[in-house]
Amino acid sequence: MALIDDEGNLFGRINVIDALVVLLVAAVVVAGAAFVLTDDPEPAPETDTTYATLDVGTVSPYIVDTIGEGDTHSPDGASTLRVTDVHLTPQGGNTRVTLRVALEGELNDQGSLIYGGAPPRLGRTLGITTDRYEISGQIRDVGDSDSLTTTQQSVLIASQVDAATAEDVTPGDEIRLSDRTVARIDNVTAYATNQPARRQLLVEATLSAHRQQDRLRFGGHAVRRGQPITLPGPEYTLDGQIEQVGGDLATGATTTRTVTLRMEEVREDFAAAIEPGMVERTGDTTVARVTGVETEPSLIITTGENGSVNVVDHPVNREVTITAELQLRETPSGLAFKGEQIRQGSTVALDLGTVTVEATVVSVER
Repeated sequence: MALIDDEGNLFGRINVIDALVVLLVAAVVVAGAAFVLTDDPEPAPETDTTYATLDVGTVSPYIVDTIGEGDTHSPDGASTLRVTDVHLTPQGGNTRVTLRVALEGELNDQGSLIYGGAPPRLGRTLGITTDRYEISGQIRDVGDSDSLTTTQQSVLIASQVDAATAEDVTPGDEIRLSDRTVARIDNVTAYATNQPARRQLLVEATLSAHRQQDRLRFGGHAVRRGQPITLPGPEYTLDGQIEQVGGDLATGATTTRTVTLRMEEVREDFAAAIEPGMVERTGDTTVARVTGVETEPSLIITTGENGSVNVVDHPVNREVTITAELQLRETPSGLAFKGEQIRQGSTVALDLGTVTVEATVVSVER
């Protein structure tokens, strides 16, 4: 039997056109059923990005050199961390690292960003692993900025160093860590001390500090008076203490006061070497000038042969009262001489060229 006869019937029974219509309808029905029965695809999860400050702490220099903006880390398939800003400060013999990072992750049902399985809460520790280094730090701040808030803060630093180091500390010196300038020496004044090989330095410096929770920080400490500070310079390491933050730091902004000093149990030849008109100079500046010297024998108590007690002059020792005009600085905590607080009962040292005097302050003219 022919497949299609002369009248166009399939197998002599069904019209070909009718058969095609039936097949088309069947195909549409099957396709529709398949579409209805197929599950809708899951929508892509919603993601977001926030920025956080990581306090990494102190890191060895060889690791610091490898950390840079653009470094990335993925703790899982749904989260990504990218370093957007790097801030370095010296702390002891190492470098303190603070990072700003971009955290990308999925949003949970409450609309909170999830990074590495949990929200980026303050205090949480995040790790960063690259093909060059592995570090971790605590979240100190979360916000919308991709960079750390930094401030160029001027400070006055007091430090006692050896004479050779004092000569090395020079205005214009840059304090650099991993090719980043973190501080600059603006001005230096060196004073003599009661030790010939030691110098008292007052150093004006500008620090690149970063703001964390409304407080400036440098080297792991808040930038405030009394805080220790380390500045590793080109040829030296300056360890000191912050004496003043901001304001007028000019070491030449001084006041001259008359100060009365006293020395006891001084040998006669030493006392005779101290004369009015002697001065101590730092560079071209006179910081002390002796205006008066009074010498009297020291008193001793002796017992006579008859048991009597007598007060007599010491044959050699003398008590010396010195009046001097000292160049003093006014600081938030009071007057200072050569970087040290001066008040009744404190001790000062005067390098008068041929003699060095260490005396107790009796009074400071108001």
